[in-house]
Formats: sequence, C-alpha cells, structure tokens
Amino acid sequence: MFHILVVDDDKSTRLLLRAVLEAENYTVTAARNGAEALEIMDREHVDLVVLDVMMPEMDGYEFTERLRSVDDNLPVLMVSARQLPADKRKGFLVGTDDYMTKPIDEEEMLLRIKALLRRARIVSERKIVIGDVVLDYDSLTVSRRGEVQELPQKEFLLLYKLLSYPGKIFTRIQLMDEIWGADSETGWETVTVHIGRLRKRFEGWEEFGIESVRGLGYKAVKCEKKP
Repeated sequence: MFHILVVDDDKSTRLLLRAVLEAENYTVTAARNGAEALEIMDREHVDLVVLDVMMPEMDGYEFTERLRSVDDNLPVLMVSARQLPADKRKGFLVGTDDYMTKPIDEEEMLLRIKALLRRARIVSERKIVIGDVVLDYDSLTVSRRGEVQELPQKEFLLLYKLLSYPGKIFTRIQLMDEIWGADSETGWETVTVHIGRLRKRFEGWEEFGIESVRGLGYKAVKCEKKP
C-alpha cells in the first residue's frame, strides 16, 4: 500500500485530501507546512507528496528544494491556487514532478498520482512490466514467457522511453534529442528507421505496439489481450 504525505496549512483541505486518498486505499499522513513534513519524512517512509505552495514557516518551493538536495526520485505533486505561468515554472524549476491548480479536480488528481507512482516505480526498479513482457534497463533486454531479446542500445532506449509514457506523443525531434543527444549530427530520420526495426522485431506481440501520429510523431500503446 502506497504512503502519501499531504502537506497543506488549510485544515479542511487536509481532511478532504485524506478522505479522497484513503477511499482509494492509500495510507495518508498530513502535515501543516514543509518543516513539519520534513520531520515526518525523517521517521516514516513516504512514496509520494501532495504539496501546497503557500504555507507558513516553510513553503512548498523551499520544501521541494530541500527534498531534491537529498532525494531526486520521490514524486512531488504541487497543488496551488497560484495559476500564473511563472508560479508553475518556479515549481518545476525547484523540482516538482507535476503541478495542479485549485480548486482540485479529484478524479484528475488521482489519475496524476497513479501516473507519478508508476513512473517512480519504473525509475527505482529500472524495469517496465506489461503483462508477460519485461523490459530490463540494466541488461537492455525484452523478455516474454522465456523468450529473451537483447536489443541494441538505441533501440532499447527508444522503446523504453515510449513505454514509460504509454499514450503520450513524442515528436521525432524530442526522441532524437533524448536518445541520441541534442548535439548529435545524425538526422531525425534515424528515429523513423529505429521505429521500423522495433515494429518488425516485436511484430505479433499483443502486449504493446508503436503507433504513428500523423504530423506529430509516435506513441506507444498497451494492447488489450484478445479473449
């Protein structure tokens, strides 16, 4: 069961978030400000933080900066009434993983939390599991029911990136910069070539696929198993 730390100086907000999260079977601890939150984290394991920005003693920005100095992987979701682009930009610059504005859409918040927890698990375990398929970052392998394929590094990194964010569209330039590096002299067409190789390699695998999005780029999709 995941443990979520809610940090907000407003008591009614803390109670609301606790009720919403506990209804989804999360374990919840609440703090009134960043300083109290850090004290809690010294003695309890936390899987994710839902964090207000404007708080007394230590606000959300300072808390996140301090957290990132010792833990770069713990997911942080900032929730704030401050809606200006500059406020969001500051949140991401200090290290938050996601930013929502108040009033909170509870369903959207729960979806964002699930996505953050899934990505954090991928980072910590360095593996992606989709049905019977396992992508192992350390060995650059993709396995399924005893079959193991060791991929060339760029092919593996490309597939791993896409499957880390199923449904998200990546442009060729984005993928080129992240996998080959912004300074690479290789043209973006190489992304198309590698996508073609991946499709051929995993043709007939029902667990996932790679779709072209016309005029934009590519996205990975998880496929429903046929009955």
